[in-house]
Amino acid sequence: MPTQEKVDLFKEALGNYPTGVTVVTTNTQQGEPVGLTVNSFASVSIDPLMVLWSIDHGVSSLEEFQKADGFAVHILAGEQQELCKTFASKHEDRFSTCEWNNSENNLPVIKDAFAVLQCKTFKQVEAGDHTILIGEVQDIEVDSEKDPMLYHRRKFGPIPAEFYNE
Repeated sequence: MPTQEKVDLFKEALGNYPTGVTVVTTNTQQGEPVGLTVNSFASVSIDPLMVLWSIDHGVSSLEEFQKADGFAVHILAGEQQELCKTFASKHEDRFSTCEWNNSENNLPVIKDAFAVLQCKTFKQVEAGDHTILIGEVQDIEVDSEKDPMLYHRRKFGPIPAEFYNE
């Protein structure tokens, strides 16, 4: 177990590393949608198209994601801050707060995201107190009219306009 000092430094270092924000969803074995806010998301491969994300072993939906055949990664749009908070909270019925539907891949897809990647689960890797889920991308939707959300220093929101100014 690392010392508290190392844990604090680790959190400080990674909390200062800007990332995007995603909501990852799947259906339970009973067909009920589950999802959570995730910023541990990355591309893995172009051929085939693959992505990964990780889930904490303490999350209530862990078993549902481990048993699922696939998942949908929603790269949130800058204005989806309330959705980000809801899916990061203990809110029981997160899907009642947003518009969504089941896709042809039988995955819950939330409307108005910057992008949605529907994935077939390829592999799961146990890593410390998390499980890394690797998915092969089956379908991609991108709304190029939107800007993605940014997470930095425990804050999230749209990418600031001055970022685009040269």
